[in-house]
Amino acid sequence: MQAVLCRSFAPFSRMRVENVPSPVPGAGELLLTVRAAGVNFLDALMVEGKYQTKPPFPFSPGTEVAGVVQSLGPGTVGPAPGTRVFAFTSYGGYAQELVVPADQAFPVPEAMSDVEAAAFVIVYGTSYHALVDRAMLREHETLAVLGAAGGVGLTAVEIGKRLGARVIAAASTDDKLELCRRYGADEVVNYAREDLRERIRTLTSGRGVDVVYDPVGGNYAEPMVRSLAAGGRYLVVGFAAGEIPRIPLNLLLLKQTALVGVFWGAWAKANAAKNAANMATLLDWYGRRQLRPHVSATYPLTEFIEALQVVVDRKVVGKVVLTIA
Repeated sequence: MQAVLCRSFAPFSRMRVENVPSPVPGAGELLLTVRAAGVNFLDALMVEGKYQTKPPFPFSPGTEVAGVVQSLGPGTVGPAPGTRVFAFTSYGGYAQELVVPADQAFPVPEAMSDVEAAAFVIVYGTSYHALVDRAMLREHETLAVLGAAGGVGLTAVEIGKRLGARVIAAASTDDKLELCRRYGADEVVNYAREDLRERIRTLTSGRGVDVVYDPVGGNYAEPMVRSLAAGGRYLVVGFAAGEIPRIPLNLLLLKQTALVGVFWGAWAKANAAKNAANMATLLDWYGRRQLRPHVSATYPLTEFIEALQVVVDRKVVGKVVLTIA
């Protein structure tokens, strides 16, 4: 089979598609024929040695896929061969075949395409876990989403509205903000040309927001911590800006606010049953047409470098997906 291989930590442009042996599923695992793989910012971080997970060499990047079950490992209980599934894995998705844990694979609804399925599991799983399990977002609360047109950001806008919150979407261009409005944002902030904190103050009549969803980090973090209402929760989702911010902790004390870490991947592996329940809810919403995965571009496996580059450069909205024959 063909797979993108990382043989040492280096810029992702150095990776190549290579021929490798097919993997063999063990106990508790499934072997998939991969049809599509989601492209995420963390894929680039992983191959450069900048992510929490550092797989043994050689490895393929890619943590979410859609495909068809080929076979089950010894004693494995899971979807039968021939079942279309999407799955979350630690790495390995940029390949024609992949072994995944059976408890991280979920049957794909008939109406969902392979491309949509490959764009579903991480972003929706992350945002649901963040807003429901970690922030306990309540109806009529105000949610501010940074990087709101990105892969996870747009799903946070969508799920926040589904939960009954007032959603303020912040992004860097008017085109991105228009997409956020189409996905349910009540208010928008262009932080490339507006003072983020002052705009939030105006939109909330000085009260502040109840929950901040932040996959960006960098210079936007402190102004948004200062923009929390009393008892507010700040969700630390990621650092797409490339800088891990330093927050004066006295800001939390004064208004009794909280910084809340969100690491969905580790949580999902440690809490498979609860994650499966979350996925069941999300798939039910999808079936009711209350969720609409937004894929802005697809690339064949051979063009993985171009796909990663547009994600790293933040030139896309929603998700990018590799199609794999």
